[in-house]
Amino acid sequence: MPMIATFYGIVIYMYWGDHPPPHLHAIYGGEEAILSIETGEIIAGALSRRTHRLVREWIILRQAELLDNWRKAENFVPLERVPGPDDADPDQNS
Repeated sequence: MPMIATFYGIVIYMYWGDHPPPHLHAIYGGEEAILSIETGEIIAGALSRRTHRLVREWIILRQAELLDNWRKAENFVPLERVPGPDDADPDQNS
């Protein structure tokens, strides 16, 4: 299961060849959930309200990149890293 992002201690994974609908796996401490890429809602598992809010907001912000990774995963193509909200903006350092 490739790791595609980490932010604020939250680790995001996608499986190759996973079942629909498009989703990702989020792990934070002892919490783990599967979230819809289309809505950001929890499909299975559980996250604290704060963790769910952070992941849902990130999914909405990065939805196009996540859906592109989902299509790659369906075809067993290597996945791209998706920046988290705590990644430095390279444009700010220019």
